[in-house]
Amino acid sequence: MECILVMDYGGQYCHLIARRIRELGVYTEIISPQSMVKDLEDYGQRYNLKGLILSGAPKSVHDEGALRLSSDLMDYLSVKQIPVLGICYGHQLIADYAGGVVKPGGKKEYGITEVSIDEPDLLLRGLSDRESVWMSHSDTVEQIPPDYELLAHTDNTPVVAFKHKLSHIYGLQFHPEVVHTPCGGKIFNNFVHVICGCTGNWRIADFMTESVKEIKNKIGDGKAVIALSGGVDSSTAALLTHRAIGEQLVSVFIDTGLMRKNEPEAVRETFEQQMHLNFRFVDARARFFKALRGVVDPEEKRKIIGNLFIRVFEEVANNINASYLVQGTIYPDRIESGLKDAATIKSHHNVGGLPDVSGLEIIEPLRNLYKDEVRVVARELGLPVEISERHPFPGPGLAIRVVGKVTEESVAVVREADAIVEEEILLAGLDKSLWQFFAVLLPVKSVGVQGDERTYSYTIALRMVESVDGMTANFAEVSYAVLGGIATRITNEIPQVNRVVYDLTHKPPGTIEWE
Repeated sequence: MECILVMDYGGQYCHLIARRIRELGVYTEIISPQSMVKDLEDYGQRYNLKGLILSGAPKSVHDEGALRLSSDLMDYLSVKQIPVLGICYGHQLIADYAGGVVKPGGKKEYGITEVSIDEPDLLLRGLSDRESVWMSHSDTVEQIPPDYELLAHTDNTPVVAFKHKLSHIYGLQFHPEVVHTPCGGKIFNNFVHVICGCTGNWRIADFMTESVKEIKNKIGDGKAVIALSGGVDSSTAALLTHRAIGEQLVSVFIDTGLMRKNEPEAVRETFEQQMHLNFRFVDARARFFKALRGVVDPEEKRKIIGNLFIRVFEEVANNINASYLVQGTIYPDRIESGLKDAATIKSHHNVGGLPDVSGLEIIEPLRNLYKDEVRVVARELGLPVEISERHPFPGPGLAIRVVGKVTEESVAVVREADAIVEEEILLAGLDKSLWQFFAVLLPVKSVGVQGDERTYSYTIALRMVESVDGMTANFAEVSYAVLGGIATRITNEIPQVNRVVYDLTHKPPGTIEWE
């Protein structure tokens, strides 16, 4: 099977690169930057190794302890004639290794930038003379190495793309993997099919087969519990695991008191009455509110919730003699929680929030998939549409949509507001075009007039975004008529709220959730 490896230097978009390659029908694995020639030889024995991509990183090539390219590795790739593409930090690594000049940029570039194509070559074939691309860098390649040639530049960055004159070694300063680089798909297609010569023979069904086999081999005759929330991730993980080990799996739903309106009842109906997934319902509302009492810091909230989740699952597991905990963790959860060398953006309750010792071995069958890939698997497994197409909901639930202290009263307010948002978005027919839409309760009071009387009440922020994979997002340009209708309902139906605002922030610089 054809394979392109992605060397992960800790950039936030590393697995987006892998995802783009998979979309082109080529199997991809992420490898450590500490990988040696022997590791590549091992991959070469298992797969038809066709290319290597070097990811971005949150660091500079000039930082103390910065990872470098080894001559052994580059010599091996050259002898085997394996093409290399460096992206952002990877681009700078190649330049630094080959004798180019990398310096801190006089002006940092973040966001959409216009790039000028000087020489399209094979990598940039089919692009216009000027293209919009997504930049996120501070260091800049100021001088290309000997034996390399310039392919593109911007007004601020003299070397945006280059290639070796004789070998298939390329560098790009911008990020073709994000949706904000419209020509990114063409670039990856050129690298994968034209430069690497891949035919594209891998499908998501291959992932499912391998995943079931991996779970079966891992658990054997043992028992497992799965953290089932009813969302697409955990539901897909549950069906995959059930396909592997059947009744050895116990599906556990924990009612934390932090779910959406009527959600615990709906989950119970679906998985206990309809799907018969060996379902257990645990009412732990009092325990979660007690643990969160007085807590304000969002990272602490996430860690408290993650810890308590594990403790409850341990109790269930002990009762049935299970040794494994299956989770629906997907890649954005892991990368935002600081996977490997990546910067920690926020700790997801099922990743960064886990206690050091859980007493259970964790299995994450979806750990390298993005949300849209999980949806494909969910459809293949026959999950109902209301689950396979369900909008993302954070694992810590409404606790992180209450900015500040979490109480039963504050959660009740944001739950009602969230239900109104969902009803109005569905009524307007916008649910399929939006990645997420929800309400956030702010710890801000302001003066208002309701029923001819002065009020001093809370503020609800509305957050609605468009995205493909959750790693980047744009705020949605929802009409004032829809927004106004939502605001009117919230202020009329929820007495604790007298003001509604709309969040106009992209990701980055913001995240989708507020906490």
